[in-house]
Amino acid sequence: MLRFDIAPVDSNAYRGVATVSFIVAALYLFSPYPWVALVLALGGFLRGFVSPHRCPSYKLFERISARLGTTKKVNAGSKMFADKIAAIAGTAMVVTAAIGSDVGVIPATAILIFAFIDATTGFCAACWAYAVWYRLRAARA
Repeated sequence: MLRFDIAPVDSNAYRGVATVSFIVAALYLFSPYPWVALVLALGGFLRGFVSPHRCPSYKLFERISARLGTTKKVNAGSKMFADKIAAIAGTAMVVTAAIGSDVGVIPATAILIFAFIDATTGFCAACWAYAVWYRLRAARA
């Protein structure tokens, strides 16, 4: 569903956010510091459930994008959906690491793959799924 209650977001700034998500997932998977998933969980929660415009990392990447002249505004709904998924995945990563389980590698690997694709190409798989879901839902109505 399109979000008109929240100002549009910069999709190129979200590529910076995807880069941070990729780095966090890589650190989670390949370093002895699984607590870094808190960055993913808290950032995803703030951007997905509150507002992207209140997230310090998004604001930073938005300023960088504006300074480079690469700003591309899009509706916030699909990006917020992607952030909600990131928040859930990050929380699962933190919880499973805290209890000593290796199950957290599943969401970490998914974040690693999809964040890399988003950061390098600009294709957001969660945004695509969000759009398809609402098109299918509208067709049934």
